[in-house]
Amino acid sequence: MKSILFFIAALLFTTASIAQQFIDKAVIEYEVNTNLKKTMSNDSWGEMVKENLSDLKISYFTYTFADNKSLYKFDRWSPKTRIPNNLKAADEENTWYFDFATRKMNMQKQIVGTNFVIADSIQNIQWKITNEHREIAGYNCRKAVGKIMDDVYVFAFYTDDITISGGPCSINGLPGMILGLSIPRLYTSFIATKIDLKITNPSDIKPIIAKKTYDLMGLKSMIEEKTKDWFTYGDDKEENKRQKNLFLWNAFL
Repeated sequence: MKSILFFIAALLFTTASIAQQFIDKAVIEYEVNTNLKKTMSNDSWGEMVKENLSDLKISYFTYTFADNKSLYKFDRWSPKTRIPNNLKAADEENTWYFDFATRKMNMQKQIVGTNFVIADSIQNIQWKITNEHREIAGYNCRKAVGKIMDDVYVFAFYTDDITISGGPCSINGLPGMILGLSIPRLYTSFIATKIDLKITNPSDIKPIIAKKTYDLMGLKSMIEEKTKDWFTYGDDKEENKRQKNLFLWNAFL
């Protein structure tokens, strides 16, 4: 009788071990949706531009990770996206490299038509984990609420089946991989659509090489100084403040 019970216990332990296979390298594809029309002002120029835009800017990005390093970058546009090329350039150029072992990040961001490379420490995000769950791309995910850039709230769903503590863009710091993300103040959401456990070229996960790099605060101060007169048009001070914040949040996300 004891031998039978031991066999059953061993079988259950083996089954549980097989089911709980932690993933430490993969390629994750995200669908990224942004409501561009809501980011634009309601003046006559903004309304005219909106007429020629699709309701959503939909793109696909890949997050490749191995050896506790990651690379997040643009892959392709959805055929449903109808926007001018000048509104696509930053998405296509921006790249995020993270080394979680050394807590260093390296990002290329296109700001006002120029590519800047930021080399700095990975920024800490304040998170509050909740008891809400949902399934994304076949993985059970738990909801967490975070705050970035002082007062921008982000809503994430992460899975601890994927061991890296990463997410889209510069969002990170949860006990697992973020597969779903919403940033209401940027009118943007990210959702993992597929996860490929095969990586053909892990050597591609590497920082961006540049002759000149900036730390995050230094570049932000420089950009704020150069654009200080940009958001002073019209009499709607609240809208000017909103447009300035949107510009900076997108520039340094």
